[in-house]
Amino acid sequence: MSRPAVEVADILRAHEARFLDKNRSWLSFQQLTVLRAIARCRTAALGGHLDSCSRCGHQAISYNSCRNRHCPKCQTQARQRWLTAREREVLGVPYFHVVFTLPHELNPLCQRNQTLLYNLLFRSSAAAMLEVAADPKHLGAEIGFLSILHTWGQNLLLHPHVHCVVPAGGLAPDHQSWVHPKYAFFLPVKVLGRVCRRKFIRGLRRAFRLKKLQFSGATGALAAPKQFSAFVQKLRRQDWVVYAKAAFGGSAGVLRYLGRYTHGVAISNHRIVAHEGDQVTFRWRDYARGNKQRLMTLTSRRVPTTFRPACTSSRLCSHSAVWILSQRLPD
Repeated sequence: MSRPAVEVADILRAHEARFLDKNRSWLSFQQLTVLRAIARCRTAALGGHLDSCSRCGHQAISYNSCRNRHCPKCQTQARQRWLTAREREVLGVPYFHVVFTLPHELNPLCQRNQTLLYNLLFRSSAAAMLEVAADPKHLGAEIGFLSILHTWGQNLLLHPHVHCVVPAGGLAPDHQSWVHPKYAFFLPVKVLGRVCRRKFIRGLRRAFRLKKLQFSGATGALAAPKQFSAFVQKLRRQDWVVYAKAAFGGSAGVLRYLGRYTHGVAISNHRIVAHEGDQVTFRWRDYARGNKQRLMTLTSRRVPTTFRPACTSSRLCSHSAVWILSQRLPD
């Protein structure tokens, strides 16, 4: 694959100083480390070594990589090592792909309560699948799965959702046989959505009752019990989106898929089309409208002082490298 014309590192080096001047107060040490690593990757700042051809004597300098897991240029080898380690863990059966998405009304609350609400999403989606799968009406089996959190969409806006990779079936209650799914897409998604919604809202109410939720800015009014209750009622009236894809072709397909998600970054260098002055243009796929590829141009000049990170975990703090591109708050 050829080197892209524009890289995330190029944009960081051009705008990092101004971005940090306005936003350093809320960036964590870890996020600052990621920004610095990506900007310095494969430059003289990290040192290098001299390669020399034993035949013709030609010499060239190779600069060292930052090896940060969030760097778009340092993922290939790490991904391959991870895939090799996982090969012995998958089963020799087809797999399904199930996605649980939070309603966008929760986005402002997620920004201010990331650890609490993302953990709640993990627990609620997992408990929903275990409960529905155990019901003899739907499967009547014990299942296992892998869950991976994503907090952004292709357009780089906040979009919290959990990807679950699930074997096609599970163990019978007596653990003596394998139970095959009754449905084309493993479990009924509407039932999964209702159960996940119930469990998440129950956990959300409990967090409010125990005063574990943080409210500020756009969510400040929700600190009042009546306002919070009305907000929860609105969430209860919605159909929570659960999406299921057809089964993968087998364990090899599962591993390839997981490698893209566990060692992916918010945006790859090859999606960036142009960087001219303060304008950055990148490609994104509009999944809501026929999976069409579109272009988006954003400015790096407007940096809102109220902007807060969309994630805190080490897996997702590569988002900080993209804020310089997007500079936008979700609606």
